[in-house]
Amino acid sequence: MKSKIMYLENKSTGHHGSAWIGFVEFSKSGQTVYFNNKALKKLKIPGISGNYFDIETGEEYWISGVKKNGQDRHKLGSGKVILDKNSIEEYLKLVDFNTIDENHFIIMELSKTDKSRFNEIENMETLSRDENRSATFYDNNRRKLTLDITL
Repeated sequence: MKSKIMYLENKSTGHHGSAWIGFVEFSKSGQTVYFNNKALKKLKIPGISGNYFDIETGEEYWISGVKKNGQDRHKLGSGKVILDKNSIEEYLKLVDFNTIDENHFIIMELSKTDKSRFNEIENMETLSRDENRSATFYDNNRRKLTLDITL
């Protein structure tokens, strides 16, 4: 599937989480976004902050197209956005400016995603290691999750 340039922000710590602009790949179903060696699955019921979650960590992410004015961060958010150096040319075609302002961006080379490593995670059924109600919960995609810590 063709890559598309998108804005991604980790929302697990609110509006100040790490943020990136770079190429993503979508699964055949369009329900999973692969980016920077992560697999982000679409939430069936998007939260206030996130519309995807990391299938390995459970962290919520906001993913959207890039804004022409370059103001992708939430108005209450702060911090520089990491811009994949391989997407700069395409990004500049999408926005209303001609150069990258290093006061707002950090230019880095992001990792390619090995999608095959996520096949097992996405297709396995999560098992409960503890029957205690507080040790397990369901995400809003109705997958049973377990905590790796003792409560």
